[in-house]
Amino acid sequence: MSALQALLQVLIGGLAGAPNSAALSIAGALLALAVAAGHLVFVVPQLAPRAAAVVSLALALGLLGASWLLLWLAAVWWPVAPAAVALAFGHLGIRLGGVARRTPVTLPQRAAPRAAPAGKAAAAPDSQPSSRSSTQAPDRATLGRYRIDRQLGRGSMGAVYLGHDPKIGRQVAIKTMALSQEFDGAELAEARARFFREAETAGRLQHRDIVTIFDAGEDQDLAYIAMEFLKGHDLQRYTRAAQLLPVPVVLRTVARVAEALAYAHSQGVVHRDIKPANVMIEPQTDCVKVTDFGIARITDASRTRTGMVLGTPSYMSPEQMAGRRVDGRSDLYSLGVMLFQLLTGRLPHQAESMAKLMYQIANDNAPDLRSLRPDLPEALANVVALALEKRPEVRYADGRQLASDLRAIAAAFEPATAAVSPAAEAGPPESDGFAATVKFSRTDPRHNSGL
Repeated sequence: MSALQALLQVLIGGLAGAPNSAALSIAGALLALAVAAGHLVFVVPQLAPRAAAVVSLALALGLLGASWLLLWLAAVWWPVAPAAVALAFGHLGIRLGGVARRTPVTLPQRAAPRAAPAGKAAAAPDSQPSSRSSTQAPDRATLGRYRIDRQLGRGSMGAVYLGHDPKIGRQVAIKTMALSQEFDGAELAEARARFFREAETAGRLQHRDIVTIFDAGEDQDLAYIAMEFLKGHDLQRYTRAAQLLPVPVVLRTVARVAEALAYAHSQGVVHRDIKPANVMIEPQTDCVKVTDFGIARITDASRTRTGMVLGTPSYMSPEQMAGRRVDGRSDLYSLGVMLFQLLTGRLPHQAESMAKLMYQIANDNAPDLRSLRPDLPEALANVVALALEKRPEVRYADGRQLASDLRAIAAAFEPATAAVSPAAEAGPPESDGFAATVKFSRTDPRHNSGL
């Protein structure tokens, strides 16, 4: 017997009396289970999913190695199989449960703080309904310096909360993004840097029809953007055939969005995810706000399990769908899709599979607007067709031109208000002069004169 074996026999014998006794085996099993439980409770929740899996595997192998070493050196068998099984199933349960600390949750309802008189606008939740039963809340009722009052809704990468800025007594909407759930390692660092870069860029946009961003930060593994709180609702509810808005209202609303995009494009900012859920309105105050500038770019590096870049495919331009470089004309295509849907209650391209949808967007012209709404004027059908042109060089290049055409058509719908509307100065609503400004062929590049 070697000196190491003798020492182990003395130590183990002093503790248990008999090295091979049942009591020693039970004690060893309990010790191994205690180590596994401590690891699952205190270590795994603090690690990223991949790191936790590696550490759990290393601990299981370590326990098995220790048991084998004792058996070889001192003829002592400590059963660690239960601990290894506990590690495997415990880690799997925590992983499937989403690691509770990483998922933002719904907080209990509180009395809403007093609204600030200025900038009452509002960050809108995404169109997806709030799934309160499946969400969790931050560890505290604060995020950064902001107090969290309640959850407003959820999106694909996080939640939107109603918050309160104690420094200036202002209500804010706080959009969170759980970047650590979508990215790992170097990709996470890149996504975090891109998040703050895009938030800073979007924060420089100052336009009456673009939601104002106040702050951006990171807390409790959540990146967040604090923006003005809008009390209205998004346009998603008006995309169904039974709930369409009056045509003049649609045209004037989309014209304002087009002008907001024109301003953003002049500042070098492309939205990349224009859709009804990202346009908020409050009819009582005539408020229109474009939200979520820069969010789509933050998620560009993240891909779904099928390999599709995250986004809203039905609203993507052909060049965006193909992964090519996009500019402001891509936003105007998406706006054309939104306009088509708000007028007809359906999307211009619909398919049963992603592959078919991608093919249609890249190759098939959208249906003629008047084939679905014969009551609409030909001029409006021409405007929609130009906005939905496959070729960026033929499509509208400036949102201001699109807005001007839409306002002229809206004025023709409401001749009584045309006399007092500033938009009426853009051109006469009657057929002769109006037709000269809006009728054009698909090959006429006049709207792209700035290229």
